[in-house]
Amino acid sequence: MMLQRDDLTALARGYALLGSGGGGSTTMLELMLAGAEGWPIEVSPISALDPSTPCLGVAFVGSTMLLEERLPGAAPFTRLLDAVERWIGHPVPAVCSLEGGGMNGLSPLLLAGSHVVVDADCTGRAVPGLDQMSLFVDRVPGLVFACDTGFDGVALVEAHRAIDAERVVRSAIIQAGGVGCAVLGGFTVGDLREHAIGGHLAHALDLGRAYLGAATAPLPILADALGAELLAEGRIVSVSSSAHDPHVNAVEISGLAGAVHRVVSRSETLAVLTDGRLVASAPTIIVVIDAISREILEVTELRLARNVAVLAVPAPAWWNARPDRRAKVLPSAYGLDDLDAA
Repeated sequence: MMLQRDDLTALARGYALLGSGGGGSTTMLELMLAGAEGWPIEVSPISALDPSTPCLGVAFVGSTMLLEERLPGAAPFTRLLDAVERWIGHPVPAVCSLEGGGMNGLSPLLLAGSHVVVDADCTGRAVPGLDQMSLFVDRVPGLVFACDTGFDGVALVEAHRAIDAERVVRSAIIQAGGVGCAVLGGFTVGDLREHAIGGHLAHALDLGRAYLGAATAPLPILADALGAELLAEGRIVSVSSSAHDPHVNAVEISGLAGAVHRVVSRSETLAVLTDGRLVASAPTIIVVIDAISREILEVTELRLARNVAVLAVPAPAWWNARPDRRAKVLPSAYGLDDLDAA
């Protein structure tokens, strides 16, 4: 597939939808890519490449809001790529996305001038933990992470337990000031065939095109264009934090015909209840949009008196293919018991 510069807006909107309220704003990378050379960009399906081709994944990690104050350079992943290649002992010619929701869906396109961009992703949505990447979930051996530590430093982690990689990389990013870059290596295109979500960039592009084409239509028509379910529509009347976890918020929406909706979020939107009944929860991708402007909202933008609509976009089939995979993205994996769908 040849990705054109004119496709960038639609692709970004698709990834914003797949962020499920998280993953960070796509605006910065849209601006970086819009001014970049090398368009159109060729994006290769997994099946078009030799399975033995070494591959890596790239992402921004930490508080993506800090990137508004600490803009990355033109080649933010270079030092980390060099470290991974030194460690594994050979060049890595291909790149895929690590988090296909929010800004990180666009991250591999920054390397399009030097690497083959593979249409594969390791989450299919935004997630908060590196240990939730599909390659870690399926326990692919030999993975190695490189990340920023600040002042041009690089930390490299080869961990046998996914949670160890998450904790060490997270600590290094905190040392770096709360946000930085990360590169995952040690896998091949062949690993992506079974242990990643193929065709995700094409799916994001289709979603974004559908969204742009129906953004001004009535909400039921917009939902239908996205292949989504319209769960709620109304006005936000309260926003409250959990007494047990200050990172968990509950947004109450006064809906049509007197319905009361509650949207529960952490770093992403994780569950929706209507009149006390659970109607959707992760891994379903729950999207909140401004019902008037049709802006795709992040969880930090859910404010009092805002008129919103809540949509449920089907989750990638990869997560629901096995119980052990599904368990990594249920609300209970975030410490929210009693919100897992049956």
